Amino acid sequence: MDERTILKFFKASIDLMNILRIIRDLKLKDSWLAAGSVRNFIWNILSNQPGFDPDTDVDVIFFDPTVSYEATVQIEEDLKKQYPQYKWEVKNQVYMHIHSPGTKPYTSSKDAMSKYPERCTAVGLRLLEDEKLDLFTAYGLEGIIRFQVYPTPHFLENKERMILYTERLKKKDWHRKWPQLTFHFPEK
Repeated sequence: MDERTILKFFKASIDLMNILRIIRDLKLKDSWLAAGSVRNFIWNILSNQPGFDPDTDVDVIFFDPTVSYEATVQIEEDLKKQYPQYKWEVKNQVYMHIHSPGTKPYTSSKDAMSKYPERCTAVGLRLLEDEKLDLFTAYGLEGIIRFQVYPTPHFLENKERMILYTERLKKKDWHRKWPQLTFHFPEK
């Protein structure tokens, strides 16, 4: 499956397109539907399951130093009230580097996505004003399409981050929903 085919599946999803329009209409700087929201949709399609899963968090990210942490929380609360059918998670990437040991502040949403724990999670999707979809894959689509879970280079370079990577994969229990997944851990 190639990017063009995946974009057709995204376009065909009423829920996903509704979410992308909501995000676009928020007018947040450098905003994306990201991480598991995009990755899980692709894995579901490839597994012959419905692409959109209402149990998956709707991961909205943006990058704007002028928006406080408190204002970001309020945006999330407003979305939850207006669109309760979705599980909103809104994160200003300006503040998110603190959750990754030894990480310098991010410079953009794309920079932040490239430093997520797994390569397959380092993805984002947004709807442009002309109704075209913009798909960002920091490490390409091949790993996602092949159901491969690898740490990002950012996580590989730091022992503390790799501990987080390993703990995260244990908690996520993705293998239950997608048994074809393969998990990769670096040699010690």
